[in-house]
Formats: sequence, C-alpha cells, structure tokens
Amino acid sequence: MADEHVNTEAAEGHRDRRFHGGTPAHLDDEELARRTAEERAEAGVTDYNPNDIPPATDAPVPFDPAADNDEQDIESVTARQESEGETTPLTPDNPFPPTRYAES
Repeated sequence: MADEHVNTEAAEGHRDRRFHGGTPAHLDDEELARRTAEERAEAGVTDYNPNDIPPATDAPVPFDPAADNDEQDIESVTARQESEGETTPLTPDNPFPPTRYAES
C-alpha cells in the first residue's frame, strides 16, 4: 500500500504558488478528462485508457488487382463469357439476357 502512487493534485494541474490555495478560476477540463480516463482504467470500469493508445503509424497496403486471386478469377470468367458470346449487348433483336440453363 505504501508503494502505490497517490495523485492528490486537483484538476487544475500544477499550482502556481503565487496565488492563494483556493479554487482556481478556470479548471483544466482536458486534464480532468485525462485523469478521469486513467482512474476508470485503473479501477477496472473500462478495459483501457484511450489516451494510452498510440496513433496508427502503418501506411495502408496498396492494392494490386493483378496479384489478387479473386480479381483474376472474375477476369477469367468474364473473358470466357465474352469468347463464348454470352455477353452480347441487348438489342431489339436480342431483348433478353442469356440464360444459364442448358437448352433442351
């Protein structure tokens, strides 16, 4: 118990000894919010203190469609459909899209 760090400062941060010891005119709301988040994390009310998390520093990974297997599969199916004439445009002579069922 003796080795615990007890913080007894008020929300105003470091006091200026030139002024009286009464309540300061303006409390530091950011300091109060920081200490509240820290105390909530220490008490177990929240899982972590959001102020302790470092910002994300990893650069986004560039997307290369030529190396993506799903993209290559889609392109191969599209190429096959075009070569077999399944993707003909709709015209007055051909008003319906092609069927996927075998004609009997």
